[in-house]
This record gives sequence, structure tokens and C-alpha cells, in this order.
Amino acid sequence: MAEKKRAVVLLSGGLDSATALAVARSEGFAAFAISFRYGQRHAIEIDSARRVAQSLGVERHLIVDVDLRAIGGSALTDDVAVPKERSPGELSSAGGIPVTYVPARNTIFLSLALGWAEVLGAVDIFIGVNALDYSGYPDCRPEYIEAFERMADLATKAGVEGRARFRIHTPLIAMTKAEIIRTGLALGVDYSLTHSCYDPTPDGRACGQCDSCQLRLRGFAEAGARDPRRYTRP
Repeated sequence: MAEKKRAVVLLSGGLDSATALAVARSEGFAAFAISFRYGQRHAIEIDSARRVAQSLGVERHLIVDVDLRAIGGSALTDDVAVPKERSPGELSSAGGIPVTYVPARNTIFLSLALGWAEVLGAVDIFIGVNALDYSGYPDCRPEYIEAFERMADLATKAGVEGRARFRIHTPLIAMTKAEIIRTGLALGVDYSLTHSCYDPTPDGRACGQCDSCQLRLRGFAEAGARDPRRYTRP
């Protein structure tokens, strides 16, 4: 039997990345998951990433330490309050870029995923970014992904030698959160293993009020499904 094509999948442990991993597996890829311990206040998501990786059967799960607290500039990596109870309008891109944006995070993560892909002989990278139902992050837009894809071919040995053309897969980019959830459920994703909250309690319960919790809860409601995560205030 022919060996499966390899793909590197960015896996945060959240709902979107778990779904992107399931999509990669459903498309026949041998998935190599990469997660980042970057000094995020919700580092509990790394435990979720481990559980998701095991449940969806990855070939290998790599956890990389990149402490972005050194540069700060985000409510997720600095002493800045996480916004709570923002309105639906404020959650859209029209509301501006929120303080939970981590400077250059996806560029850093994709660069490290690209390096690992080159070592593995893979040309496919999956990332669960979304341009519709998201919090206004500039590094989740299609034009950003397209630019990174072009850069990948210019910046790698495999690309320069013409042996590979890298592809950044964004299977969720045009989906609503409800559509993402329906897709994941159809592919067997156990969302009880995932973690989305930006400001969880020490025992791992989600706050139910931050942007990520609100988007998640709204998505499950619109999908007609029950969110299996525990909340302090749903």
C-alpha cells in the first residue's frame, strides 16, 4: 500500500484546530501535529491539544516552547485584562483588532510548521484560521495566508530548488462557527476534549464571557448542538 502524504497540522487544542486536524485526516493525510507553549495565560489548551491529537490518531505530536511573553503586547501574553461580554458587533472585524491579538503569532507558528514540514518532506500545512466568524485578527485573512504560501516557496531549500510547492490548507476559512462544529461532529471530533476560553479558572472551566467563549457558545447554539465544555457562566 502506498504511503500516505504527510501534512503538518497546527493544533492549539481549540475547537477550530481540532476540526482542521479531522479534515486533514479525512482527506487521507498522515497528520503530524504541532502545538506551541508560548506563554499564553490559557496554557491549559496544551493538555487539550494532547488529548485531541491522541483521539484523532496523529503520527506524531510536537510541542514547541516559544515564550512570547518576552515581547508581550497581548492580553494572552501580558498583564492586560481579557475583554469580556463584548457585543456581536464588537466581535466582528468591524470592531477593530482586540487586545487578545498576539503580535505575529501565526507568522511565527507557520514558520516553525514550515520548517518541520521541510524536514518531514511534507508540502502541506493545515491551519484552522477563519475569516468569517472570528475576532478580527489580521493573520486569519485569506490574503495573509496567500502571502505566506508565496513566501514559503521563496524561503525554503525545497522551494528554491523546485522540488516542492508548499500549500497552506485553510479548510475552515469561509465557514461560520456553526458550520465548523457541524463539520467536526460529522468527522467524529470529540469537542469535550477541546478548550477555547482565553481566561479559564485554575480547574479548567471556561469563563463563558470572553470573545472565544462567546463565539463558541453561539456556534453550538446555531448548530443545534450541545457544547460539552464546563463553564463558570454559560
